Amino acid sequence: MAKNRLSNNQKRRVAAKHQQRLAIRQDENLASFSSPRDGVVVSRFGKSADVEDSGGLIYRCSIRRTLPSLVTGDKVVWRESLEPNTNGIIEAVHPRHSELVRPDFYDGVKPVAANVDQIVIISAVLPELSLNIIDRYLVACESTDIQPIIVLNKIDLLNDQQHAEVEKQLAIYTRIGYQVLYVSCQHQQGIAVLQDILQGKVSILVGQSGVGKSSIINLLLPHQSQSAMTGGISEISGLGQHTTTSSRLYHLPNGGDIIDSPGIREFGLWHLEPEQVISGFKEFDNYLGGCQFRDCNHFDTPGCLLQKAVQDGNIAPSRLANYHRILQTMQEVKSKTNKSYK
Repeated sequence: MAKNRLSNNQKRRVAAKHQQRLAIRQDENLASFSSPRDGVVVSRFGKSADVEDSGGLIYRCSIRRTLPSLVTGDKVVWRESLEPNTNGIIEAVHPRHSELVRPDFYDGVKPVAANVDQIVIISAVLPELSLNIIDRYLVACESTDIQPIIVLNKIDLLNDQQHAEVEKQLAIYTRIGYQVLYVSCQHQQGIAVLQDILQGKVSILVGQSGVGKSSIINLLLPHQSQSAMTGGISEISGLGQHTTTSSRLYHLPNGGDIIDSPGIREFGLWHLEPEQVISGFKEFDNYLGGCQFRDCNHFDTPGCLLQKAVQDGNIAPSRLANYHRILQTMQEVKSKTNKSYK
């Protein structure tokens, strides 16, 4: 005998009963957790994250699978586990006022840090002062509307003549409105000024290997314990330490936070469109749209206003050259990526 089909009203009652059972089960599951609280993600690894509460304690928490990818700096809603040696749980994430991303071959773009006010670009006179790398960082900053600060480290290695030459090179950036700071970890020169710049802000420090980023962080956090620097967890959670190379947020003694990102050496830009790249060179703005030809490539097209601005001394030659280098690198990466998927 064929079974009788359920009417629409019966289907609705079955679905409502099912949702009621799920709600009861969820309430039973949450019975072993505290009421919801606000917190900040201070580090993320795998399916878990370290969350700091309003009192400064850090708890290991699992992340609900329904949430988007969380990163250091995210403000979240979480619950503490009432059972010993058990993770808390992150239930929701507040909207981000800023987001730093980098390209990812699989997901398009991947968030790196959230709710950041400043990006501190650390470079050094050794192993090499690279204006191209600085320009790449600046394009990434301009695409996110996060304030960049350029810090040049190891200036104690320069004699007076070399120092004057470096200042001449970096004057390019002060003329177009960027803040440039010269520091020496060896003599702690410029560190107090850097502390003032970081005060009251959430700043992420980026830089390639060998520029002395770790030395600067050690000076900014002189009283930070080794346990905290490697990801110590509160005794309440009882989960011990988790040493990680992921980004981590630290509190500065005089106020403000810094995010250290050991895994970030350089932000790729191949997820950007050429129009976004050229917008990253903000001194170009006054000349765009005024070239003789609408499809001007700003390289060898006649009547180019950018080329004329370089000749007139209004734009630094290195800036226009680095713009073309970035575009070339983007094209090469995209070409390789397309070939790998064919």
